[in-house]
Amino acid sequence: MKRIIEEVLEAEEKVDEILKQARQEASEIARSAEKEISEKMNSARQEALDLIKNAVEDAKKEGERIGAETLKQADREKDTLVKDKKDAIDGLVDNICSIILTMEYERENK
Repeated sequence: MKRIIEEVLEAEEKVDEILKQARQEASEIARSAEKEISEKMNSARQEALDLIKNAVEDAKKEGERIGAETLKQADREKDTLVKDKKDAIDGLVDNICSIILTMEYERENK
């Protein structure tokens, strides 16, 4: 009987040791999984930041390109307008000069 009790106690000690080791392994696995998840989250966060940064840079470049193209188009339209209205502008300048000269002549002759 004593032998049976000793064997039961030894078996319980072995079970306790096995459970202790199993708990330690489970704890290590959990820590390892948490670390891996954290690393993957940080990596995903960094990738997302890089994607956003690249998208912002691309949008900025596109905005600058559109702005430059818009300015070029405005310059072309201004040049076309000036060319189209050159004769009218020259005529107005001539009329203004003529009026000024006439007024100056009339003032001097009075």
